[in-house]
Amino acid sequence: MPGLTELTYSTVGGVVGAAATSYLTRHHERRQLRAGVMEGLHGIAAITAGVRDVEIGWAPVHRAAGGRSHLTIGLGLRATLDGGADGELALRESFAGLGVAALAAGIPRRVMDFAAGSHDRVFECEVIRIIDRRIGGVLGESADELIRAAEEYQRAATGLLLHTLWHPWRARWNTRARIRALRTDVAALDALQETARTRLVETDNIALLFARLDPDGRRWETWKISPDGGTAGRYASSTEPDPSANS
Repeated sequence: MPGLTELTYSTVGGVVGAAATSYLTRHHERRQLRAGVMEGLHGIAAITAGVRDVEIGWAPVHRAAGGRSHLTIGLGLRATLDGGADGELALRESFAGLGVAALAAGIPRRVMDFAAGSHDRVFECEVIRIIDRRIGGVLGESADELIRAAEEYQRAATGLLLHTLWHPWRARWNTRARIRALRTDVAALDALQETARTRLVETDNIALLFARLDPDGRRWETWKISPDGGTAGRYASSTEPDPSANS
């Protein structure tokens, strides 16, 4: 029979060993979850930075007022990446993967929404810049201003997500204030985007765009609709939905 001392050390050693094993397991899991979020962010950043051109895509889709969609959807275009891949499809798939990883890592949904929305904004602004170049640069210096504003918003929103990911306890103290600042930033960015979109979809600019993208006039056949259907109406937009609704 083991003595009391031996039994005590055996019991304490077992408890400490179990605690150490549990700690190391949780630590390993946290590292994996954080790695998943980082991988998702890198993947989305590669897509938003990889938009190369626009081409004739699916038929235009009209959105209800107050809804948000990419300019390409309203014009019947598709944004392409290197190699011709569909940028919007790739972006949606990456958003889905990042969302799963972020929620598993304990990132609040509203923080995730702002981070994902910021990348979506950069993607849209890149498309705006490409379309503007296609029709001769009618936006002038405002195109560069738009890109700068989108990138600054992206850095701020992604920074909040990373701060929450790596320092969750510290993030509790200033998340609300940073989200208020992001709401202000995205409202200003939305105004810039709407001004650019309105300019690009003017009748003369749309005619020039399609003359260059579709010189043979085949888009009606591609869209499977009558030419009398016309092109898309004014793009309907809004700022990001109130993230507090998701919390």
